[in-house]
Amino acid sequence: MTFGIIGSGAFGTALSISLSSTNKKLILWTRNQDVVNSVQEIRENRLRLPGYILPQNIIVTNDINQMGNCSIILIAVPMQQLRSVVELHRSSLEGKILVACCKGFEVSTGLGPTSILEMASNRTAVLTGPSFAADLASGFPTALTVASKVEGLAQYIQSELGTETLRLYWSDDPIGAEFGGALKNVIAIGCGVTIGAGYGSSSRAALMTRGYSEIISIAPYFGAKPETLSGLCGLGDLSLTCMSSESRNYRYGLALGKQQSFDKNITVEGTSTSSAIILKAKEFKLDTPVMAAINNLVVGKVSVSVAIQSLLSRPPKKE
Repeated sequence: MTFGIIGSGAFGTALSISLSSTNKKLILWTRNQDVVNSVQEIRENRLRLPGYILPQNIIVTNDINQMGNCSIILIAVPMQQLRSVVELHRSSLEGKILVACCKGFEVSTGLGPTSILEMASNRTAVLTGPSFAADLASGFPTALTVASKVEGLAQYIQSELGTETLRLYWSDDPIGAEFGGALKNVIAIGCGVTIGAGYGSSSRAALMTRGYSEIISIAPYFGAKPETLSGLCGLGDLSLTCMSSESRNYRYGLALGKQQSFDKNITVEGTSTSSAIILKAKEFKLDTPVMAAINNLVVGKVSVSVAIQSLLSRPPKKE
């Protein structure tokens, strides 16, 4: 059996290293010839995940046709690029088991990743949960959620992709899994802001908890099951992302709180997700003060102090 991974960023590369322990053949596709050259020369992706060796059973290529024999294809590209990747390579993806490994909503449509993958296949799933690329590549024990609405598909993927250090739990709620993976990035930005602005850990805990409450309260309006969000793909991912400087969204928030610039070459999914969720919240007339305050910060409408005050000045209410 052969697995395919589309996307040679840090997470896609780390996934290939983690899954290589299954001793199955892995094909890692990239459009970047420099990545192909780097791996062929020193078995390392110096551009995206330096310091980690790719085992010999990982083939790195920029020829999408090599995906033809793959039974499962994992797609690890930035959320806002997912549609273009699927449209460009649809003929190579049609009918395959496609697993989304990106988090967020498409800004123009509000769709999650599995909805976009359905353009090419009716066998889709999402792999999500608390994981950093370095931890996966290092072989540290990690637990993730694989979710699909196709009966039996999540269990099948679980049986094929699980390793001695990568433990997978299955779910039949891909919308909930996507929802948690997307919105935790928004809350992580806010948590980074609280620390960057010097407000301290208590402020971060308050914002994280109220943000999680907001996620749970609006989940049903999007077709997500609230109970899904108490698992790895919700609370688990939120906890990791909101409290670690390894998180790009958290680091972005830190810079925002300190009024510092942030590297534009680093993908911060939470920025686009914050705009997408606020548009949807307005459509459904939902009350999302925490996410609204974070979005106002991201788009530059308000200062940190004004955003914090907008939350603290709200009328008292029952928890």
